Amino acid sequence: MNLPERVTVDPLQCGGRPCIQGMRIRVCDLLGLLGAGESENEILAALLHAVS
Repeated sequence: MNLPERVTVDPLQCGGRPCIQGMRIRVCDLLGLLGAGESENEILAALLHAVS
């Protein structure tokens, strides 16, 4: 997976901060969760729970 292709910057979304493509998840938030020790699976499960 080529991560730079999955990151978008839109001045009308999340204050122009880099986000995951097609989502309103800021890259800095994702990195913060990973840095805090959350696993990829935990993050994905939380995201899926939030949208359901």
